[in-house]
Amino acid sequence: MKGSELTRLIAGHVFLHACMAGTRMAAPLLALHQGYSPLAVGVLLALFSLTQVFLALPAGRYADKYGLKRPVGLAVAAATVGAGLAVAFPVFPVLCFSALMTGGATGAASIALQRHVGRAAQGATELKRVFSWLAIGPAASNFLGPFVAGLLIDHAGAVAGDITGYRAAFLMMAVVPLGTWFAVRGARELGPVAVVPGARTTRVWDLLHEPLMRRLMLVNWCLSSCWDVHTFVVPVIGHERGFSASVIGSILGAFAIAAALVRVVMPVFASRLHEHVVVAWAMVLTAVMFAVYPFMQTPLAMGVCSVLLGVALGSVQPMIMSTLHQITPESRHGEALGLRLMAINASSVVMPMLFGTVGAAVGVSVVFWTVGVVVGAGARPAWLLRPASSTGHHHANVKARKTGG
Repeated sequence: MKGSELTRLIAGHVFLHACMAGTRMAAPLLALHQGYSPLAVGVLLALFSLTQVFLALPAGRYADKYGLKRPVGLAVAAATVGAGLAVAFPVFPVLCFSALMTGGATGAASIALQRHVGRAAQGATELKRVFSWLAIGPAASNFLGPFVAGLLIDHAGAVAGDITGYRAAFLMMAVVPLGTWFAVRGARELGPVAVVPGARTTRVWDLLHEPLMRRLMLVNWCLSSCWDVHTFVVPVIGHERGFSASVIGSILGAFAIAAALVRVVMPVFASRLHEHVVVAWAMVLTAVMFAVYPFMQTPLAMGVCSVLLGVALGSVQPMIMSTLHQITPESRHGEALGLRLMAINASSVVMPMLFGTVGAAVGVSVVFWTVGVVVGAGARPAWLLRPASSTGHHHANVKARKTGG
């Protein structure tokens, strides 16, 4: 895959994901500022994933049928409308709608982008390399979105944290998705995947007949819960301790920078990395960090924990995506990506509400410790998550021809 083409796709990923990341930080802070409870904030955060639960599979099939540009164009329009409405009506019901729109748009575009990159790659080593580069997009935008939104909230209004600052933040989030379209519209569409005439019709759940796919889904669920709990707990802890929006955004940004940097380094060592080893050790480090995080009282200490978590969790997604493309048929990559996204976002809908309930009852520290135990236990299944051979991408294509998938 050409470097200029990959750069376009990374840029497109950055702009659209930054919209969701910034909105996901600003909307809960505004809700807390307006007096809503941690439970209400948990519901609001859950809505960023709810649309993706229902859209992921249709979006995957849509990407399998139409390729890259049409799904991304629709996603850009949805994200711009969603964030834009929060500028005009910064009230809780509209914030909920904005969460649905920006979350769904980002998920649909991610499926199309990941499918395109996976199809263009040749072999397991290049899969790890290109997915490491592509994953820099969300990692970078997880810093840029919250950081820019935090600065606007604190400094765009007459007084730090007034409604004008929040409007400015949402306006910026409504504009940045347009950069995605300008980046992606010049990309080269790949040809359609050949389907064997007379092949039997397949169902999405057939993908789960593969034991490695089931194991991958379990491990991915554990890891996605870690991202969710960090995104939820840091603003709540920061608010309780009197940190400003800029400080909270910087702590979340430190996590994102570390995740981006580890993904910059990973392509250099792609040929030496084994997916199951990276994922298993990342889960062990995450469990340790979650055990100590609640004891960190200062922004600096929380920032250090965020950096270490960013290194651990940032290394995981390229390995997961490489494995997924090796164990699924090429003609069903979009569908498999949709199934993965649906599963982890179904969890993301339930988890923030559960986090809010537990946090309100016994404190948010318990949330950290509980998820830490779960992810630590998931290290063993992750260690067993290894394709049959390094040529799994080739075997998946052979399987596609045999099944007509």
